[in-house]
Amino acid sequence: MARYAMVIDTRRCIGCHSCTVACRTHNHLPVEMIYNPVMTIGPTGKFPSLHLSHLPLLCMHCANPPCVDGCPTRASQQREDGVVFIDQNKCISCKTCIMSCPYGARKANHETGTVQKCDFCRDRLAEEKLPHCVATCHQKARIFGDLDDPTSEVYKLVNTEKVTRIHEELGTEAHVFYIVS
Repeated sequence: MARYAMVIDTRRCIGCHSCTVACRTHNHLPVEMIYNPVMTIGPTGKFPSLHLSHLPLLCMHCANPPCVDGCPTRASQQREDGVVFIDQNKCISCKTCIMSCPYGARKANHETGTVQKCDFCRDRLAEEKLPHCVATCHQKARIFGDLDDPTSEVYKLVNTEKVTRIHEELGTEAHVFYIVS
């Protein structure tokens, strides 16, 4: 069984938001809802040596997801392959999972009366396709694959590059890794 993960190489990200647009389009999200915002940091430095950094954010698909444990209706679930998702038929929009998520990755959809989030495009995974955000990243800053497969690019990057995870101190064991400059 695969254990899906994503590596985001912030050295390659140019802040174009192609990933955000692809995600919003694929998921038919309301205008105010974004599953994977790209935060811009900077400029830093002193003129003429200025630098901007871009930090794409999304659900971290934690190995130990506090959102799943906190869901009173069991709408928040985790598949064997590590993908964390919300069963929209069970969600009552109590927002407990929103409060449980240390990454701010869950959003209330006021149109549907449910909570939603990135699910690594699980419909596309079923077709053996990449998540839309990965497929549309022309800078190849997003890499997706099986964390347990030694032949996958994700496995190679996590085991050879200096990667970090957001809020590692929380013990969630996020499956989104970052390469930073």
